[in-house]
Amino acid sequence: MSRVIRHTSLAVLCATALLGACSKGDATADSARMADSMMATTPAAPATAPAAAPMTDANIMAALDAANVHDSTTGGMAASKGTSAEVKSFGRDLMRDHHALRKAGQDLAKKLNVTAEPMAGDNSMAMNMAVADSMSATPAGAAWDKFYIDHSIMHHEKVLATAQAAIGATQNAEVKALLEKAAPNVQAHLERARSIQSKLQ
Repeated sequence: MSRVIRHTSLAVLCATALLGACSKGDATADSARMADSMMATTPAAPATAPAAAPMTDANIMAALDAANVHDSTTGGMAASKGTSAEVKSFGRDLMRDHHALRKAGQDLAKKLNVTAEPMAGDNSMAMNMAVADSMSATPAGAAWDKFYIDHSIMHHEKVLATAQAAIGATQNAEVKALLEKAAPNVQAHLERARSIQSKLQ
């Protein structure tokens, strides 16, 4: 499981570096690049690091909740701050869908008496907050729309990888069913974000 997360983090870091390079000349994206560079400074785990403990249902619930909070929050920003009609509509849909996914996760955690607990060393909440702060500070406009969509793609790729790993890690049929129900929704968001990205300049 730790290998999946490290590979996912590496993919996010590589995509982040590409984003920074692509928007290098755009002064309005400075704060966006700063938030992305924070992700890139996370040290890589040594190749000889011992295998981490497997992901528990408490870890799964924490990861799902953090992802849903982030997508709902940034979706709300896009709905109000986005310039493109497609970006605004996408943001509204993410806010709605991830709010519903979060409630489903919280309801199941309560039913199973599971208290969400992030995995040791998980810094995704801090990174999500840095990105949200950067989105808030970046002026509205075409550069903001591109930053939001580019980040949404990276984030949904990471969430999908985590969900797939979690499906394999959980022994609870209800947790597995929740993940399997959520995954196509996240995949649809990812495909839609890629479609919007192809139209943005």
